[in-house]
Amino acid sequence: MIPIRPSSPSDLRHFSSPITVSISLNALTRNFQQIRQSIGPSTRILAVIKADAYGHGAIPVAQTLEHLGIFGFGVASVIEGITLREHHIHCPILIMGPILPQHLREIIRHQLTPVISRAEIVQQLIELLYPRATPFPVHLKVDTGLHRLGFEADQALSLLTRLSPSTSLIEIEGLLSHFADADNQDHTLTNVQIQKFLAFVDQAKQLGVRPPILHMANSAGILFHPTAHLGMVRPGLMLYGYAPRQESSSHSLTLEPVMQATTYVAHLRSLQPGEIVGYNALFRTRRPSQIAVLPVGYTHGFPRHLTGVGHVLLKGERAPIIGKICMDMMMVDVTDIPHPTVGEEVVLLGKQGTREITADDHAGWLKTIPYEVLCGIGGKANRIYLPQTPVPSPSHTSAQSAKKH
Repeated sequence: MIPIRPSSPSDLRHFSSPITVSISLNALTRNFQQIRQSIGPSTRILAVIKADAYGHGAIPVAQTLEHLGIFGFGVASVIEGITLREHHIHCPILIMGPILPQHLREIIRHQLTPVISRAEIVQQLIELLYPRATPFPVHLKVDTGLHRLGFEADQALSLLTRLSPSTSLIEIEGLLSHFADADNQDHTLTNVQIQKFLAFVDQAKQLGVRPPILHMANSAGILFHPTAHLGMVRPGLMLYGYAPRQESSSHSLTLEPVMQATTYVAHLRSLQPGEIVGYNALFRTRRPSQIAVLPVGYTHGFPRHLTGVGHVLLKGERAPIIGKICMDMMMVDVTDIPHPTVGEEVVLLGKQGTREITADDHAGWLKTIPYEVLCGIGGKANRIYLPQTPVPSPSHTSAQSAKKH
């Protein structure tokens, strides 16, 4: 048998991902400051950085935001919270996804804040905390209409009745709910949810439960429903430069996309009229054509549905995607672009020259939402973080200081 010699790191320098994602931490900071200026000075901010910060990289994003007067971070899973702790993120981290009994020991160990939707989890947590001296903070989620996670209001009130005021092992630090339709121009459902939540809060107060933090506003809630800002808001998409609906561009906030994605021309083909391009003969040339092959495909976050509707930028000009997008390649028509060359940069998301392709563009082509676009593109790429220019800390930083466990 011939031994296989492992490659040294230097041998692999040309074999990285064919897509490079550039993350502007300066743009992230400016988006955060825009959000900060759009809410009340005493309103806390919980940055949602689940799904690896929507493909932007949770660790660099958290490290950048932690110094800007943020209250804490929202993630979906316990493992996401543990990863942040292992990278020395010290402010509160809310676990906003489902909590199981087997998660509780790690939640306690890593001082994560569980968002609780089931009464049995509270009891199991109390049993594990005994005989802890300092109350452990939790947030209770009330379902006001999304019908995903959360207590029904009467169930939550029953739990609070049993807990207050004798239980000293846990502290109800926050009450929250989650919008189902806050980006809709029709505010009917969202207004109903707000009223249901505020009514529940009033009932909790009658039981003597007055948590310091109330929250339900996501990015759409921040933009379109100021009455829902309450004590804390939970921006996600806004941090990364996009509004929940494009009409909101008329708002006073000027958000900047944080992510840019590029690849390169890997191969050029000259074809005669009537020749097919790609699988299943989906595309056939109608003129003498030059086709560029790009080394990215649906495994890199560019679904086959982009075929025939999507574009890329080469030399600052739009080049249409033709043929069926492959697992790790796509073809674009560069016939009208002068002198393309192998190795030349191609912009998949972002600016080149005077033109720009955004996640909103991709979402329109794919009939989806920019959240899905960003997560898909940012997940399997080389990420480069552009240096952040130091910015003054907000004057309200002390008011935003994280409450330590």
